[in-house]
Amino acid sequence: MLVEGAILDADGARPGYVRIRHGRVREVGQRGTDSLRGRERRIRGIVVPSPVNSHTHLGDAVSVREPPPGPVARLVRPPHGYKFRLLATATPEEKRRALRGAFARMAHDGVRAVVDFREEGVDGVNLLRNAARGTGLRTVILGRPLRRPIDRAELASLLRVADGVGLSSALEESLETRNAVARACRARGKYYGLHASEARREAPDTYLAPRPDLLIHLAKATSDDLAVVADAGVSVAVCPRSNALFGRQPDLAAMERAGISMLLGTDNAMFHAPSIWRELEFAYVATRLRGRPVSAAFLARAALVEPWRWLGELDAARVAPGMPVPPLVLRLPPDDPAYQVVTRTTEHLIVPVEPRGRATIGP
Repeated sequence: MLVEGAILDADGARPGYVRIRHGRVREVGQRGTDSLRGRERRIRGIVVPSPVNSHTHLGDAVSVREPPPGPVARLVRPPHGYKFRLLATATPEEKRRALRGAFARMAHDGVRAVVDFREEGVDGVNLLRNAARGTGLRTVILGRPLRRPIDRAELASLLRVADGVGLSSALEESLETRNAVARACRARGKYYGLHASEARREAPDTYLAPRPDLLIHLAKATSDDLAVVADAGVSVAVCPRSNALFGRQPDLAAMERAGISMLLGTDNAMFHAPSIWRELEFAYVATRLRGRPVSAAFLARAALVEPWRWLGELDAARVAPGMPVPPLVLRLPPDDPAYQVVTRTTEHLIVPVEPRGRATIGP
């Protein structure tokens, strides 16, 4: 197919055309200059890199009923929160089916990579890794060791199967634990992630030492805190829908002003479907409701560009021949493409670019 309209990627928004064949970009240029001269199917729309869901807890998908009311700590705090009691009573097969369903939803939305904080130690990582097979999604798993104080043998076993470690927060994990985890991750070239300033403000020096590769939420961070995080060069994954459920609002406008590399995630699958498009639209609306709007371009980058940069694969965020991941074609008006993508995208507007069956997900 040949898509005429607009391109929105790591180089920004611009008019143009993209020729795609068998899921790969073959030609990119200015509108009206393609080499095909009408000999191939044409679509009017917007071409973007495939999105990344940059923070999930997909194990929560095993929850199929409305969670009980109460503060977030009562629901998700280890080891006795509602979520952990639920995980403890669910069978491996129930968890596998729930995980496969979550992967199917993301694949249907065009997501090509996901960064998951996975509980339940080595077994939890292995369960998620097995569930991800054949889905077409790159799954970056940040596991969590079970024992405290940290058991070096358990941590080493975890890092053999996981892509890193994702801890709860500096409020719940001692400095000794965080240092041990960070050192082990650095030694093995793995990621170290940490929730921070989620329920209440924490001073940046408490969660930046040791320096994480990824911070989650910062819903209670001040503008000064965000400036410190930006200076430290640490990426931040935000989950506006999950925060809003508990009366929290990350200051995305301050993040944009500070120049933070912001990523977008959908957080706990027990609260929300893992839809990156719903997350984008909600983030756009919520910042305006708060009276602190952010640009559509900043939000689009949080789903389409900055995650690939964080993964060290910026080429996947640039629509060009040879890009390693197939792009996404959206049947949307090409005028003001960032606004269109952030506020109007649904799975029904995604035009398949690969042969049927290439990225299907079984039960």
